[in-house]
Amino acid sequence: MADAPVLETDRLILRPHRVEDFPACRLLWGDPAVVRHIGGQVQDAQAVWFRMLRYAGMWSLLGYGMWALEHRTTGAFLGEAGLLSSARGLPELEGVPEAGWVLAPAAWGGGFAVEAMQAVLHWADHHLGSPVVRCIIEPDNASSVAVAGKLGFTYLAERVLGTHPIRLFERARGI
Repeated sequence: MADAPVLETDRLILRPHRVEDFPACRLLWGDPAVVRHIGGQVQDAQAVWFRMLRYAGMWSLLGYGMWALEHRTTGAFLGEAGLLSSARGLPELEGVPEAGWVLAPAAWGGGFAVEAMQAVLHWADHHLGSPVVRCIIEPDNASSVAVAGKLGFTYLAERVLGTHPIRLFERARGI
């Protein structure tokens, strides 16, 4: 059983989710602007609760997962970032950690996604055996495509997930 380690950057603390994060997670995943490029559907309280339980389960079963992003100075919950396994039915994601990040609107444009994911990917490079990490991004999500590029992800393929077109990106270990 693995617990999420605490990672620190200049401005962030990446830590395991706590029960006390539930209200902030509900606000995050219940915001139409936040989910616009992540499936497009807001999530109700039960779906968010199950999401948080999945995060803990990934750490326990896989040794990796998602972190809550906390502002170092203010303690504010800014969003989530990390690695996941979602059994999406895409062959390119099978057996490969999938990078993901989502920030509250108040944190958009401040470089927090790049800062958080740099810490996550550095951790992955030193603690996971996977030669690559992949991510999926909806084509019109220019902000996340830019974040992926800054992190060293390159275009891999175009697919459809459910009814949404997505692009797959890949980052080799140690980039």
